[in-house]
Amino acid sequence: MNSASLPRHIFSGLQGNCHVQGIAIDTARKYMYFSFTTSLVKTDLNGNLIGSVTGLLGHLGCIAFNDRDGRVYGSLEYKHDCIGTGILRAMHQESLALEEAFYCAVFDVNRITRPNMDAEKDGIMTAVYLRDVVADYCAEWTQNDTLMHHRYGCSGIDGISFGPEFGAPSDSKSFLNIAYGIYGDVNRTDNDHQVIVHYDITHWAQWAQPLRQEAMHRSGPAHCDAKYFIYTGNTEFGVQNLEYDPFTGNWLMCVYRGKKPQFPNAPMYIINGAAAPEELPLRGQKETGKTLRLWTNGQIMPDGVCGWPFPLGSTGVIALGDGYYYFCKNGRRDGREYGDVNLYCWNAENPALFEPVN
Repeated sequence: MNSASLPRHIFSGLQGNCHVQGIAIDTARKYMYFSFTTSLVKTDLNGNLIGSVTGLLGHLGCIAFNDRDGRVYGSLEYKHDCIGTGILRAMHQESLALEEAFYCAVFDVNRITRPNMDAEKDGIMTAVYLRDVVADYCAEWTQNDTLMHHRYGCSGIDGISFGPEFGAPSDSKSFLNIAYGIYGDVNRTDNDHQVIVHYDITHWAQWAQPLRQEAMHRSGPAHCDAKYFIYTGNTEFGVQNLEYDPFTGNWLMCVYRGKKPQFPNAPMYIINGAAAPEELPLRGQKETGKTLRLWTNGQIMPDGVCGWPFPLGSTGVIALGDGYYYFCKNGRRDGREYGDVNLYCWNAENPALFEPVN
């Protein structure tokens, strides 16, 4: 595939009232996918609408296309915090009492052939229950006579991507990585790592079940295959978009800047994909964890953490594999949300790493 020949610009069209969360591409069949929080939109590479999946009452976040099975995977969460209640309010479903649950949604995107197909009824979406995420989100414990909630500051999940084991050759077996959302509580010290749960999805077909949102299933693996930690300082709601980059062998983490004054934050961090995880003490916590290294060729922030000033990616990024990338910027027009996707290329001489392709 010659990514330089791809369209420079793809516009999602005007959608609903929830902003774009992520993008994915099927370059072989020439389709683009957009997550709009409560819906999945399918277009061709000219931005013409092919179809959409609606009816979700949770938060569909970052999405990833799996070349091996031709399906789109997405982080899907149901919770009662400001995000969950805001979604129900936007969908005019405030009276519903949904269970708090976290899933990886799996979309059979070949079946998306028309607008407004139903996520529950049209046989397009299944979901796998993520017990580790639920356990960390629902965790309660006492610390210094204070009742604490949400282990590691877990607010759920968002970033999602496929790629090789950390430290493994780039052409080795692919695994699914899902990044936590992290609450931005400025008074805690145990929420300063990004957290990734790691899965071998080879046998996920036994757990993937259709989802009835009023009686949600708990079909999923007993545990993730690994849990990884990356120290960046707290960022608002953790990793918004996670993307493996075959061109560099690294992993892009796009974030919203946090509120802790000691962590000025960059909008992008990059995990060194060539470095194997190490069991190390976790800062701000009384435990050790499998820790990943940041790629250290970027800008050293005042807190000593290496990041990049590139401002895009938190609402969608695709690494096309040969030094080209699609980045999505969200916007609103006439009361409706859209995703505006543009082609960029790698430039190691640019402090931001990426520049637009004209």
